[in-house]
Amino acid sequence: MTEIVPSSVFIYIYIFAAVLGSLFGSFLNVVIARLPENGKFFSNTRSQCPACGHVIRWYDLFPVFSWIFLLGRCRDCKARISIRYPLVEASGALLAIAAIWRFGLEPVTILVYAVTVILLAIALIDHDTSEIPDSLHIALIPFAILSIWLLTDITLLSHIIGFFAISVPMLLLSLVIPGAFGGGDIKLIAVCGFLLGWQLTILAFFIALLIGGSIAVYLMLSGRRKRGEHMVFGPAICVGVATSLYFGKDILDLYLSLYGF
Repeated sequence: MTEIVPSSVFIYIYIFAAVLGSLFGSFLNVVIARLPENGKFFSNTRSQCPACGHVIRWYDLFPVFSWIFLLGRCRDCKARISIRYPLVEASGALLAIAAIWRFGLEPVTILVYAVTVILLAIALIDHDTSEIPDSLHIALIPFAILSIWLLTDITLLSHIIGFFAISVPMLLLSLVIPGAFGGGDIKLIAVCGFLLGWQLTILAFFIALLIGGSIAVYLMLSGRRKRGEHMVFGPAICVGVATSLYFGKDILDLYLSLYGF
């Protein structure tokens, strides 16, 4: 489909994707804030300032731009609004652009975008609470199933093996060493393993180990964490999975080419 679309048209497609993606990012802020509290994606209450409780006006809800216009402060009480809000909104836009850039105007693009947006929510919630809500694992399952048809270069057997390839060793290790991995991490790598297939799952986990290990070493050397103290691993898994989803095949091909395969 992408071949029949003039390149100049993609400018408008990217703009539309960025606007739509920023709206998803705005919704993601709500999910990140409220899901750990009440276990629900949606709430009947309107968005309000956490400092003064004033309901946020509709014209202050434009992603990114409202935060900039208000100079990062509440219109009513002037309390600071975390910069993470516009960053998440901008991330929603950038992920939409990146998905189209990498995969074009194809059904798989929607799959990739949806998965990476959910991974972003998982990473931030795990960072904040050291827990991954089961509802987000469940949210990934339909896309993992759809990947059987949309990720055509991954066989069904690879999907099935991917479910167990890393999750089972993580489970066994956590039984031998209590606290080695959280249950949420194991569930996450299991669902994502089915989505990616076994080869990309191993790559995703390797990337996660590099990222998580590097952060752990930095935190210990800086004195922010003590040896043996629990550190969240979910965000590193999310980065590893997203990297494998976007560039995994290219990374594996490059690695194998170094050995003449």
